[in-house]
Amino acid sequence: MKILSIDSTAKVASAALLSDATLLAETTVRIGRSHSETLLPMIEGLLAMTGIRPEEIDLFACAAGPGSFTGVRIGVATVKGLAFGRGVPCAAVSSLEALAENLVPLPGILCPVMDARREQVYQATFRYEEGKLLRLCPDRAIAIRELSEELRAAYPGEAIRLVGDGCAVAAAGLREAGLDPLLPPEGLAVQSAAAVGRCAARMAAAGQTVTDAALAPVYLREPQAERERKERLKQRDCETSKN
Repeated sequence: MKILSIDSTAKVASAALLSDATLLAETTVRIGRSHSETLLPMIEGLLAMTGIRPEEIDLFACAAGPGSFTGVRIGVATVKGLAFGRGVPCAAVSSLEALAENLVPLPGILCPVMDARREQVYQATFRYEEGKLLRLCPDRAIAIRELSEELRAAYPGEAIRLVGDGCAVAAAGLREAGLDPLLPPEGLAVQSAAAVGRCAARMAAAGQTVTDAALAPVYLREPQAERERKERLKQRDCETSKN
């Protein structure tokens, strides 16, 4: 099974081609340009390099969130466009599970964290056990203080391994709570389309793929602009009721 996978949920843009779970080629860039400018040229380059034709792709996959709202939308839209009308299945991979995949097969609690601002992170908890990546909680947006208390209570004495662009802010909060989190090597700390592809291969084997029409982003919370709009409306309603 040939898999084309991408991840554009954070500052890094990554695209990969896999044969089942075996990586054939991967390109990862962090050059400050919009993912909408970089993803398609990267994919074209991978296809040219490997000699694989678009019609040979058996599964399209993307990190569908959580993450940057713009980045998530670009990734999902790119895969929907590539798969449109081909009848080829798509996999909406959790960006947090793909980050945890970067740390396989390290022992301990695998804790992907993506910066969600406002002293929060997008986070999920995993463990690699008996050859499988086991999910211990759902993807969520959580306050760093709350996460620190939860990890300290639930996993006393276990190694806590952080990964993702929220490592620095999460590590600071965990240390304040008396924990000693382990940080990954730089090369493993960022998003990888190869990891997305490996997760997608498992999803395909488990029958968890969707059509291109059904592929959708996962945000976990509303965009900041929408939250600010609701706050303004709430404030206006309060002022109106006082008058």
